[in-house]
Amino acid sequence: MEHSIIVEGLTKRYGDKLALDDVSFKVERGEVFGYLGPNGAGKSTTINILSGLIEPTGGTAVIDGHDLRHERVEIKRKIGVVPEASNLYDELTVRENLGFVSKLYHVPRRLREERIARLLDSFDLDEQGGRRFGRLSKGLKRRTVLAAALIHEPDILFLDEPTSGLDVVSARTLRRMIEGFKERDITVFLTTHYIEEAGSLCDRIAILVRGKIVTIDTPQALEAAAQEMPVLDARVDYGERLTEEALAGVPAQDIKVTGDRLRIYTRDIPGAIKTLSHVSEETGFSRYCRKDMASFDPRTGITYTAPMTST
Repeated sequence: MEHSIIVEGLTKRYGDKLALDDVSFKVERGEVFGYLGPNGAGKSTTINILSGLIEPTGGTAVIDGHDLRHERVEIKRKIGVVPEASNLYDELTVRENLGFVSKLYHVPRRLREERIARLLDSFDLDEQGGRRFGRLSKGLKRRTVLAAALIHEPDILFLDEPTSGLDVVSARTLRRMIEGFKERDITVFLTTHYIEEAGSLCDRIAILVRGKIVTIDTPQALEAAAQEMPVLDARVDYGERLTEEALAGVPAQDIKVTGDRLRIYTRDIPGAIKTLSHVSEETGFSRYCRKDMASFDPRTGITYTAPMTST
């Protein structure tokens, strides 16, 4: 088995904050590998380290056979990166942006126009080539950024929340493009907080919670495990008082916050209730509902049950 990415013990600290906590995983060549977690879990930090933008505090990584600590220039030639925020120039046209990026990656002059034309056609951007990037819709911007990331024909593509903020049609179009990368044997490292997106696109998924990987498995295996995961719901009187620090001690595999509601996936419901009780005065928890029998809704990707008891 050949691996495109090998990560061992990756750690990143920002002062007292531990952004990544001893993260290890391997990504097979040609695999679409999902990196799933809520905002602030450490997904972008991981991509920024693996693409050479920031230094890790500890750990090692090998990208396409090159050591991240000593061979960053070689690695950058092998990878393409689509960040969550656009990295192209608003004042340049789509074609000019692609030409500029091709020069940055030292694409031979004789190949530039051919590749730009092919990418404009592949991403249905022919009619947008002469438009300024800053005047494009969000969907067209994401397609242009994706095209720019492929201009040097990388073996590995890092996609950071690629469909975030897109309308339904644009997101669906972008997902179809990602599915096509597998046919071209491009390794895709995809971060997202949409479980449905990860489940439909990825061969395997790593779930990241507070900087630590809690599990890595296929979408099918994770769905089966979710069917057996107990859930605790809580209503919060004052959602604005709810902080990451207040929830840090809750024993849980995942915590989802929606408005004044908490959904806590945990195998230790008594421990979770006890922890919530300790912070109730500060955060305003008013009521819990215990849930013992969980099921999985494939339409939404959400584990749910009917309340068994309430206090």
